[in-house]
Amino acid sequence: MATSITPGKRGKKSRRVRLEDIAEKVGVSLSTVSRALAGEKGVRADIRQRILEAAKDINYTVPTPVAGKKVVLAASSAAMIDYVRNQFTLYVLEGLRDRAQALGLEIVTRAVADEAEEKLVLEEARADPDVAGLLFLTVDDEGMLAATRGFGKPVVLINGDDPYMRLSSVTPCNRSAARLAADYLIRLGHQRILFLMRPGRSTIDRRREGWQDAFLHHGLPCPADLVLPVDDWLPELAAQAIGERLRRKGLDFTAVLAAGDSLAVGAMMGVQQMGHTVPGDVSVMGMDDLPQAAFLNPPLTTMHIPMRELGAVALDLLRDAMSGFATPTRRIELACHIAERQSTGPARKP
Repeated sequence: MATSITPGKRGKKSRRVRLEDIAEKVGVSLSTVSRALAGEKGVRADIRQRILEAAKDINYTVPTPVAGKKVVLAASSAAMIDYVRNQFTLYVLEGLRDRAQALGLEIVTRAVADEAEEKLVLEEARADPDVAGLLFLTVDDEGMLAATRGFGKPVVLINGDDPYMRLSSVTPCNRSAARLAADYLIRLGHQRILFLMRPGRSTIDRRREGWQDAFLHHGLPCPADLVLPVDDWLPELAAQAIGERLRRKGLDFTAVLAAGDSLAVGAMMGVQQMGHTVPGDVSVMGMDDLPQAAFLNPPLTTMHIPMRELGAVALDLLRDAMSGFATPTRRIELACHIAERQSTGPARKP
């Protein structure tokens, strides 16, 4: 059947096409137009003025400049503890601060351990006209998320998300990352893969779900006793849990997928302390790809999480909202990939 085109109807130009129109009109690059309209540094004043005039000529909606504004970063207790113990939060903050410098934004960090502290931070941000938006780092508590309803200034979550989609968020794609990791181990012949995790966060639950997805996809049984919980992210607790499992059930698994590199370190310790080898007897795989993973003995195979990009993308998302762009609430998940090293190998023969 032929498709007819209704005359007189014109599709709305995309934002990119309109930026290209401005770039062509002024005789500059697309990136220069984008930076000038966003109020970023590095664009000469006369060129910025010509770009603004060209934007006005084509009725392009110029975003509100954000340079010179403040963004409050509210970090949860979990984020602060992680910052002290390992480098995940550190790299998220590095990416955030690098992007803030490019945008001319000031980041003000506040610790929020509970709803009372969060309320104080929100009141402070509401009263300060220079605060244009807030970022919440590693927050899962529903009470804390609900407190931001009707706040009046943009809020974006980093390394966490709002199950009710009231707030935009940026996280790793935790479920697909764990699925890729488990698929990798299954392709090496592993069918009994422990999942070592610290329960409590929805993002970690998604990693467990991804591990389960791989078993279902390959038609393999996934009994509940393959999940090995620990009370904290400390390597010594993981080593203790693995040792107890081996004493209780013997070597009834051939691989361990840990929900974080710190637990993977402990898993290797526990396996080796019980007289077994990695990866000869047990393959061990982590998730994070912290720098020290490459220097372990053996070097750790792990899922690379784009930590710096989490901070940068979250600030870009917040910048759009601060600039006046009318966009729906969004959940952005960043892709992860395998960093293959020597802690994994083919499953041992029975």
